[in-house]
Formats: sequence, structure tokens, C-alpha cells
Amino acid sequence: MLRTSRLPLLLPLLATSLLAQNVQPRPPQSIRSVPPPFTDAVSPFHRLDLPTATNIRTGSGKPGKEYWQQRVDYAIRATLDTTRKTLTGEETITYSNNSPDTLRYVWMQLDQNLFRPDSRGALIYDQSARFGTAGANGGFGLSRVGVRQTPVRPGAIPGRFTPVTPYLNGTLMRLDLPQPLPPGRRLQIDVAWSFPFGPNANRMGVENVDGSDVYEVAQWYPRMAVYDDVRGWNTEQYYGQGEFYLEYGSFDVSLMVPADMLIGATGTLQNALAVLTPVQRQRLAAARRSATTVIIRGKDEIGTSASRPAAAGSLTWRFTADSVRDFAWAAARHFIWDAVGADGGRVLAQSFYPPSADSIWKRSSEYVKHAIEFYGGRWLRYPYPTMSNINGIEGGMEYPMIVFCRNRTSPTGLFSVTDHEVGHSWWPMIIGNNERLYPWMDEGFNTFQNYYSWLAFYGTPPAQRGSVNAVVSFALSGNEQPGLTPADRTQSLGMVAYQKPGFGLRLLRDQVLGADRFDGAMREYARRWAFKHPTPADYFRTVEDYAGEDLSWFWYGWFGTTGTLDQAVDSVTTVAANGRQRIYLRNIGPLVMPVALGIGYDDGSTERVTLPVEIWFYGNNYFYVVSSSRKITAVTVDPDNAYPDVDRNNNAWRRSATP
Repeated sequence: MLRTSRLPLLLPLLATSLLAQNVQPRPPQSIRSVPPPFTDAVSPFHRLDLPTATNIRTGSGKPGKEYWQQRVDYAIRATLDTTRKTLTGEETITYSNNSPDTLRYVWMQLDQNLFRPDSRGALIYDQSARFGTAGANGGFGLSRVGVRQTPVRPGAIPGRFTPVTPYLNGTLMRLDLPQPLPPGRRLQIDVAWSFPFGPNANRMGVENVDGSDVYEVAQWYPRMAVYDDVRGWNTEQYYGQGEFYLEYGSFDVSLMVPADMLIGATGTLQNALAVLTPVQRQRLAAARRSATTVIIRGKDEIGTSASRPAAAGSLTWRFTADSVRDFAWAAARHFIWDAVGADGGRVLAQSFYPPSADSIWKRSSEYVKHAIEFYGGRWLRYPYPTMSNINGIEGGMEYPMIVFCRNRTSPTGLFSVTDHEVGHSWWPMIIGNNERLYPWMDEGFNTFQNYYSWLAFYGTPPAQRGSVNAVVSFALSGNEQPGLTPADRTQSLGMVAYQKPGFGLRLLRDQVLGADRFDGAMREYARRWAFKHPTPADYFRTVEDYAGEDLSWFWYGWFGTTGTLDQAVDSVTTVAANGRQRIYLRNIGPLVMPVALGIGYDDGSTERVTLPVEIWFYGNNYFYVVSSSRKITAVTVDPDNAYPDVDRNNNAWRRSATP
């Protein structure tokens, strides 16, 4: 069944004229008639009506000379209580208003409030599902909230924090400022908070494995919402399925934990002398220079006094990071810890895992190293000094310089999830799109690149990742939604945000533009938007600007509709006047793509022909002329099964023995 869908008003970036279009398949026509041209209203080649270019976001897809974004710097001090399974902390946030606007209030994200029993996410998702809250009774407890503006004059002493009564709205908090914050000024926010670890495993949590707890800690501090030039304050609730949109800045984080615990975290450890033994520090230095994995704390050293510094009670670990949008960490008493140098020793690739994972996870740091070097060489060099892989309760989740991966049973399964999560270091950790509204811009990009990373590591393509058969099955399932659908508004997130966009980008690279043009466009996009906030329009424009193509037909058809592809070969005729042969083709579905033809001749020879997408400019019918003394005996559309054709029964023509 051929399906199209009126694209709902999902993208503030795309004009109403684009969103209101509904591309329908045209009725069948005689293959020998001259088809009328598509009208502009239904043409799949209708030019995208993107937001008007400005000096902030240009028509070429580059950030303009007036591009701006806010900066947020965090100083956080937190304590983990492993007896009560609670975290308490306080933070000072320095918020720099780089916008041209005077702000009278600011919005913050309180993502832990998802785990309140009355949260919207708890009511939307099944409690036991992947994004459910497992009946958790948690959320942030706020004990102090205050603000102060920093002095204009250098060296002046800041005033006291003014207490503020926050306005709470689910997973969001608004602070009404005592004084407006003008452009170019900075605001400091003081917050003290706490929360319990519940039974949840939604991107974080606690797992008892091998008789001891592994803590994976994320969405753990109140953080600033994004204020940008496109939408002002971005105030989408956190429901649990959609991910994040965050400002860039720096972190200075001090974490007090029991002295016998090891921590892996975003950033660079600043006080190794206090929290590591001399042997561990020596091994770390050797690992950075090593091309093979070095054990930092081995399985046989767990629980021994020699594996931790002599300290009673607690130790405080201090980490710093810059040009990052988030901070996450993990802690356990029984971590095995190993590491290896990546990118010529510039990056320390690390893994932390419990003893029962040892047989599988001993190659984890090798997988991290591969991802850092493969994606860094392909798009943009990895800019951070470390990357840690943590084995705990979370199945797979990414943060700056740290990822959570659960797999303990399959080497290829661990490679796959590690490669995927580390791949997110580029999309969205370096190129910071809004994951909650446009998940295809990170999950789809990442699924796309994972295909080639697997191919490079194992030498053969992955069996299932983004296969053409999976995309066709989804198109025919009745559950398909446009790729531009926000993450929280789909029950088919894996296909809508991951598989279909990832496969579409492979089509664009391998069948439409070619590897050189597509890869160059992706590198240009990464270079332009590193540590910034791109939108879909910025990506579309950048690819077209670099590739020199109007790809409106692809962006709109693949991401903006659920239109299906059905290409057919109808017949082959000989024109008596000159002996030329015509291959009559038809585009039955609303989606258009180039056409790959396999042609067989009566002398046993074969030929491959690629026809550009522009053959469908004037309608759904087209004939291709072959000038050859050989007689055509067979024609196949898409002989390599590269395109997601929903009906392959009409893809082949064979000359019958009897005319």
C-alpha cells in the first residue's frame, strides 16, 4: 500500500508552505503519451521554503557574522551517600548573556523530576519500558536558590546572592530576576539540591553486580535551558524518551565518594596525587603512550589496600572540562580499570567495568580507540583529552568524554554499542543540535556513520544496521512517521530517528552525491557548526552549498513525508525508423530517486546505467533510448537492491521467446 502523510507542524524552521504540502502519487498514464509536467504544488522537486537567511544564519548554511549563543560555566560540589543512595550538591552557575536581548527571567532544566510519580513522563510511558521510570519516587529537592549579577567593573567585588522563589513546571524551573540581565552581562546562580537514586534505569541509575553497586550518574544537577536565536527559550519537557539540548561552557566538579571507590567522569582528573596510587599514576602515563591496552587497576587488585590511597572515610575527586555541554560520571568499589592511547597518545581511551564483565570488556578500550580514530579521521579530530566507557545498568547512553554501555555477553554487541555511543561525541557533543526536537540530526547521523565504522573494523558490512529490507518493512507497516518527528512523539523511535535517516544518508552518499562530495559536505558542516547550535535548515543549506546540488526533493521526500518509492520498468520497444530501442520506466510512488538500470543483451553482454533523479521533472513516465545493434533481452531496475523499493515485482522485464 502506498502511503503519504501530511507533514505536521513539527519544524518551526520550515515555512508553512512546505509543511502544508501533501505529495500524492499521480494516476497511471499511457506509457506512450507525453506526460504533463508536475504542477508546482505537487512536484517532488518543489524548492524547500526555508527560513529567511540573516546575518545570524546565512543562506549558505554558515553561521553569520552576527551569530551568537549563550555560555554557561558550572562549579559543582557533590557528595554521594552510598548508604542512603542519595546525592547532595551545590553549584554556582555563571551565565553569560551573549544575545542581543535583555532577559528578565531565565529557565533551567530539572531532569531528575522525571522520576516523580506524577511526572508527565511517568504517565506517558509504561513504567517497565525502556524510557519508563520504574515507579521511582524521586526528583530534585531544592534547598537554596539565589541569583546575583556580576560587576561591570573589573576587580569589583560581587554583591550577595539574592534569594529567588523558583516557578516549577514539571522538569523546568523559571527564575524571575530581581534585575534584568542586559546584553553582554553575566549572571550567577546559586543552587543547593539533592535527590535519591530510585529503581529506575533511564539513562542512569544503580546496579548491584558481583555483590557491589555501580553508580552511573547523569542528569544529576540543575542546568540551564538553551536560549537561542531560533526559538528563544527552549522549554520542552523531559519525558524520558527525547534527549537533550544544552549550552556549551566549562565545568569544575568536585565529587566526594567513599575512599574505596573509583570514578570515571567527563573531563580531566586534576588531583590524581590525592585519589590514585603511585602505581596507578605510572600505569596511566604508560597507557597514554601505548598502542595496546594497559591495566590500571586489575581484577586481582580489587579490594586490596594497595589499590587505593590510604584514607579514612571519603575522598574528593576533582575534574575539569571546557567546551562541553554536559557532565556525567560513574563510581564503584570493584571497577576493573584499563586504558590505551588513541590518536597518537593525544587521547586516553579508558574502560571501567565489574569483574563479571572482564571476558568481554577487556577489548572495550580497543573499541573506544577505534571509534576516536575512525570518526576523528573522517569528520573532525576528536577535541578532548579522554574518553571513558562505563559498564553498568544503562544499556547505551552518551555524554561528553564518557559513555554508558551495558553489554556483557557479546564481543560484537559491545563493539556496536560502544562504537555508537562514542560516535555521539561528534553528533551532538561537538555539533550541538537540539536532540529533543530533531533526533535524526544525531541518532540518524550516528547510525549512518556506524555502518562504515563496522565495515572498517570487521571488513564486512553489518547484517542488520539500517538495511534496505528494514526500511521497506517499516514503510509498509502502517506505523511510519516523517523523519522530522520530535523524539517524544513517536512510538517507533528506532526507525524514525535512527534507521530510516541513517539509511537515507547512505543513499545520499553512495547513490546520489558520491562519497567525495557527501563526505566533504559533512566535514564542512562539522567545521562550521562545531560547538554551536545548528538547525535542519543549516544542515540542508551546507550540504547543498558544498555539493552544488538542489536537494529539496531528497530533504522533503525522505525526511518530511512518509512517501514510498516504487520504480518500475514497463516495456521495451524498437523504434522502426532508426532501430533505436526505448526502455519505458515509471515512478509509481510519490518519492523520487535516481534510477539504476541493469540491461542484458542478446549476445550475453550486460550494461549498467544510472539515470539522474531529474528524469522525473515532467512526470511519472520516462523512456530511456538505447542506441545499439544488440537487442535488449532483459532490464532490471535497481539490480543491486540499493533503493527502498516497496514493490520489486515490477522491477524486471524479460523479452518473451514468442513476440
